[in-house]
Amino acid sequence: MRKSIPFSNPGWSLLAYSVRILSRVARAALATMIFATIFDICFRQLNIAFPGAYDIVRVSGAVALACALPATTAVKGHIAVEFFFHKLRRRGRLVVDSIVHGSIIVMFALASWQCVVFAEKYRISGEVTPTIQIPLFWVPWVMALGCALSALVSIYHLTHPGKEMLKT
Repeated sequence: MRKSIPFSNPGWSLLAYSVRILSRVARAALATMIFATIFDICFRQLNIAFPGAYDIVRVSGAVALACALPATTAVKGHIAVEFFFHKLRRRGRLVVDSIVHGSIIVMFALASWQCVVFAEKYRISGEVTPTIQIPLFWVPWVMALGCALSALVSIYHLTHPGKEMLKT
C-alpha cells in the first residue's frame, strides 16, 4: 500500500488522498475487466452468451487507465530518459524538469478540458454502449478528473523538485 509523505499544506494532503482513491478505483476497474473476460471465456465454453462483455471491458479499460494516471504521475512511474537527465548538472536538471513538468501541466489541463467537452457531447446525444446500453457520458468525466489530478500532481512535482508525492 502506498503511504503519502506528510504534508504541511492540507491541499497537498487532499490531492494525495484523491490520487489514492482513484488508484483504488483503477484496481477495481482492472478486476472488473479480468472477471468479465474470464466469465466470457467460461460461458463461451458452455455455449452460453455473456452479453455485454465487450461493453464492460471497454468501459472498465477507460476507467482503469484514467484513474491510474494520477498515481503513476505521483510516484514518477512514467518513462524517463535517466541517462540524459543524470548527465546534466543540478541547475540543468532543474531547468529540464521545470520545462517538462510545465509542458505536462499544460497537456493534462488541455486533455481534461477536451474530455469535459466530449462528455457533454455524449450526454446531449445520449450515447450508450452497443450491447447493454451503459450510458457513456460519465466515462469522459472520469477521464477529465484523472487528467486534472495528474496536472495537479505535476504542479506538486514542479514546486517540490526531486520528491515523489506518494511512496511506493
